[in-house]
Amino acid sequence: MDPQQQRAGAPVPRPPTGDSSAILSVFLAFIVISAIILIPSASNIKSSLSILHQVPEGHVGVYWRGGALLDTVTGPGFHLKLPLITQYEPVQVTLQTDQVTDIPCGTKGGVMINFEKIEVVNRLHKERVYETLRDYGVQYDKTWIYDKIHHEINQFCSSHSLQQVYIDVFDQARKIALDHKFQGMLSLVSGVVFSPQGSNATVNIDEKMKDALQGDCTRYAPGIEIISVRVTKPTIPESIRRNFEQMEEERTKVLIAIERQKVVEKEAETKKKMAISEAEKNSNVSKILMEQKLMEKDSSRRQEEIENQMYLARQRSLSDADFYRLTKEAEANKLMLTPQYLELKFIEAIADNTKIFFGDKVPNMILDQRLLGNFLKEVSRNISMETIAAS
Repeated sequence: MDPQQQRAGAPVPRPPTGDSSAILSVFLAFIVISAIILIPSASNIKSSLSILHQVPEGHVGVYWRGGALLDTVTGPGFHLKLPLITQYEPVQVTLQTDQVTDIPCGTKGGVMINFEKIEVVNRLHKERVYETLRDYGVQYDKTWIYDKIHHEINQFCSSHSLQQVYIDVFDQARKIALDHKFQGMLSLVSGVVFSPQGSNATVNIDEKMKDALQGDCTRYAPGIEIISVRVTKPTIPESIRRNFEQMEEERTKVLIAIERQKVVEKEAETKKKMAISEAEKNSNVSKILMEQKLMEKDSSRRQEEIENQMYLARQRSLSDADFYRLTKEAEANKLMLTPQYLELKFIEAIADNTKIFFGDKVPNMILDQRLLGNFLKEVSRNISMETIAAS
């Protein structure tokens, strides 16, 4: 438009502004959305304003709309919800340890003691998250763990003496733990499963607390599982603690004396066993030597018996041979003793014994041939009779 028209009062056209306004609106919307998404998770504003939210591993996401709990339960990861309308809360479903601290209680004798810390290992089952939070809220563990521990500890202390609470139950717990450990080792080695033994006069406070908590949870809140309870030793008044320390010192002295006595007894028993072992060894050696000598004597006796039998057999053989020889000689002599042979021998004997005497006188000797004949006949008759008798 020329200057004349401007001077005449004609309207001057303005440059268009619609594009810049749209760009500014988009930019502001982007900033708002980014701020809503990126608000810190610890803030309560995000629970109501954020669209995108994250459920960590080991948790599930639960949602409220207008204060009413929804039955929607989401797993770990990113999820979307309506801002300002839906709120969400992550709920842990893995093992967690709740620590209950500063629990005062009074024993049966009226002494006030204090449990500084009790640890409860528990878990909320994923499939029962909705009904548990519906009945008891997000702080369900305050009702069934924190408050319940206070109640059970006071019940336990009121029914037990200070000695039982401060000394016996923890000593029993230590013994049970050692027994379980030993039985577990035996189970691994032998494959035999050992069943837990029944409790004695004293009870295990850890197991008692666990059973008490689990009993009520099973009845009223079945989604809560109590894994274990660890009760620390309570603190007691200083004066009473000093008395317990003195008692423990005296007990320690007694235990030391008992252990020394056991050591002396073991040493004496060891010496006795060594002496018995030495005596048994000497006895066994003597027995072996005696058996060896007896075996040698028995061997000598058997050898002499064999030699005697051999000698007897040899002498018997010689005697039989002599008897046979003499028998045969006798038979031969019988065959040779004929009258003619005897007469011949008689003549030969006379001839051999004939002597010649020189002198004035001759010896007085008369040799009668008839006497010789009669003698020879008598000998021949006797021989014949013996032969007939022998045949």
